[in-house]
Amino acid sequence: MREVVVTGGGTGIGYAIAAAFVSLGDHVTITGRREHVLKEAADKLGAGHVAFNAASPVAVKEALDRLPERVDVLVNNAGGNTNLERRPSDDLMDVAEAWWANINANLLSAVLVTTALVPRMGKGGRIVSLGSIAARGTGSGSYGAAKAAIESWTADLAAELGPKGITANVVSPGLVVDTEFFRGRLTDEGIKARVDNTRNGRPGTPADVADTVLFLASAGARHVTGQVLHLNGGAYLGR
Repeated sequence: MREVVVTGGGTGIGYAIAAAFVSLGDHVTITGRREHVLKEAADKLGAGHVAFNAASPVAVKEALDRLPERVDVLVNNAGGNTNLERRPSDDLMDVAEAWWANINANLLSAVLVTTALVPRMGKGGRIVSLGSIAARGTGSGSYGAAKAAIESWTADLAAELGPKGITANVVSPGLVVDTEFFRGRLTDEGIKARVDNTRNGRPGTPADVADTVLFLASAGARHVTGQVLHLNGGAYLGR
């Protein structure tokens, strides 16, 4: 039985990923900041849960005693576009705080949790981080920049951990429906505009992302590392 840790596992994509691993018989621990959301999700999944802020070095360190002593798969899913919770501003302090927020939520959270848990991984370990189509010049400002940084960091991580038999990859989704990502702001017109850019004429689902993560965590992906798997129905062509 593998030990799997999924950050941001209480809802949406993270929950779907956790459920997919549970369906394979793996022992899953989900993390996030909201204790009540995590507990409810963990009870439904039959998984463990540990509540902490993945972007805080202090919180990550304090959570280590509650996380599995052995980790076979780490999925860095925590994050989201924190700009959706802010009003645009030209004030330099506001701009700085907006950039820090997205970098902390999307990049630093993955870096801190990975750094803390890598010593618990052995040969055959898998690290999968969630990127975004926004990293490939589709906009979203500091959010897109933070997700682009995930790709660069993962390339270095793959080189560092490759000799130890550990892989590191990125799954980069386009539009995924049935999540909290847009905070209820996504309109039918917004969905249509994004779907019109795809080759297969549909949005992505949390299950699409979960299945891709399962592949990267499987034995069949043992020679796949340092890669970005684009999961967007052809809205961005990674060629």
